[in-house]
Amino acid sequence: MPIWAMNPLHFSVKLRYPGLFMAKEPDDKNNSDDNDNGNVIDMFTRKPLDEAHQHQIIRIAPELDGMEMLYSNDANPGKLFSMKVLCWALMKDGTIDALIPWLNKVVPARELNDPLNGHWEGYFDKVHDHAFFEVPEHRAAELENAVNYYPPIEDTDEAIIVQEIPDTIGTHAILTEDQFKTIVLVHVTSWRLYSDGRVMAMVADDKKVENTPVLPGDECLFAAQDHEDFHYFFHYVIANKIKHGDPEALAAFTHLVEG
Repeated sequence: MPIWAMNPLHFSVKLRYPGLFMAKEPDDKNNSDDNDNGNVIDMFTRKPLDEAHQHQIIRIAPELDGMEMLYSNDANPGKLFSMKVLCWALMKDGTIDALIPWLNKVVPARELNDPLNGHWEGYFDKVHDHAFFEVPEHRAAELENAVNYYPPIEDTDEAIIVQEIPDTIGTHAILTEDQFKTIVLVHVTSWRLYSDGRVMAMVADDKKVENTPVLPGDECLFAAQDHEDFHYFFHYVIANKIKHGDPEALAAFTHLVEG
């Protein structure tokens, strides 16, 4: 079983959410009327956007109510799995989506399509026991109001920090310098959005820690994705199973790194 399918929140569609697929998935998953590259415009300048920049992230909002992404994979037909949403992101073309740490990058939920056959199926609100396809209105309003209050930074020669939010879902980064003979699991403290649209996981350099607890913005933090030994992100449940030597987690992890 893929390690991503080991999330303890996994469930069978037939047992827990019998009405899930009775809902109609929107025809346009990106919530945009401008799907052709030539018609996509910057939501602020109203000028055409080239394909490379139309999905550039300009604002993020942390998910604090426990909403989740629903996904499926070919290894477990008929089942859905869930993963906590890290945050919601507003792109330059006006598109909004959830962001998920997945394998070695941060991806918009609707674009989920990884080598282990993970496919986005929707979102889930545990508080109201409700599965849905559209971005929650209150999250969209939050992002749109924020970006009007804090206008996007104009292009600069060097990317600068736009936002930094705490990690609230227990993300860990895996570092290894010897091809997984030994590994280091590091808790992600925060996530930084840069003016070029990158979202980077910030982890602490133990040798530079002067104040505890380590908070977002601390000078001891560095971007995990920029470290030469970085390989994967893991949810805290899986990370802790690996720490405790859980046989199933270790077997799945071995399958992942050897696959």
